[in-house]
Amino acid sequence: MNLPLRDLVGYGRQRPQGAWPNGARLAINFVINYEEGSERSLAMGDSDQESMTEWGSYQFPEGVRNLAMESMYEYGARVGIWRILDILQQANVPATFHACAVAFEQNPDVAKAAVELGHEICSHGYRWEEVFRLTEAEEREHIRLAVESFQRTCGKRPVGWYCRYGASVHTRRLVAEEGGFLYDSDAYNDDVPYFVNVEGRQHLVVPYTSDVNDFRYWNSPGLSQASDFLEYMKESFDVLYDESSEGLRMMSIGLHPRMVGRPGRVRSIKRFIEYAQRHEGIWFTTREEIAKAWLDRS
Repeated sequence: MNLPLRDLVGYGRQRPQGAWPNGARLAINFVINYEEGSERSLAMGDSDQESMTEWGSYQFPEGVRNLAMESMYEYGARVGIWRILDILQQANVPATFHACAVAFEQNPDVAKAAVELGHEICSHGYRWEEVFRLTEAEEREHIRLAVESFQRTCGKRPVGWYCRYGASVHTRRLVAEEGGFLYDSDAYNDDVPYFVNVEGRQHLVVPYTSDVNDFRYWNSPGLSQASDFLEYMKESFDVLYDESSEGLRMMSIGLHPRMVGRPGRVRSIKRFIEYAQRHEGIWFTTREEIAKAWLDRS
């Protein structure tokens, strides 16, 4: 029986030592998942549409357009994203956009603001799509289309890649094959970056998070109000900060404009930044800078 290659050991007790740039011990990265306008919908000509909404999973009859779902996603692009960007700008904190290329095409003002405010643009795919449903040739083509699209909307290519939910068995090889990426974030298995071998070459993985993530507002049981998310961020921070006294640690925080961008939730971001900034050795940064710092160690 041929089992897929997995690494269940990782760094183990041998935690990476040293420091992040400027002597920091804990790197913190906000990730803005900008998918609005790229999700599955009949309006985009798709054969099916997203079922997950503020009301949980809400199935519509086949071929019937779900206008409520569409408007909930539109909220993120019309309102939520600007609240998040204002908070980050006031705190002088950079973030990484996990941006879908088509979403930026639909709202170029967001792409322009993201670049002008100094945030990193990491490709979240051409569409907000499940790449494991694509053929290898289709996935390769979508990577190409995404890179070209970001060059048009942002004036530069992305250096990071992140799939919706999970990669296909081809993704990492295709990303490495493309040649212009520093890293991918298609893993949830560590608190610091690590290298993998991709066809004889060293490839960097900057792992992401599924728990310190506002997507839990749309899951049940999950988060219900700003204080819930704030408390979870603080608890995660406290453990990682304590551990970082004995080895490097990284904290990722996943944000979605249509979710945390709501008035009753968004202040959790501001309050967490204020909490973290009361500690020494904190580095708010982007995934690109984390990747560069890790590559400099090798």
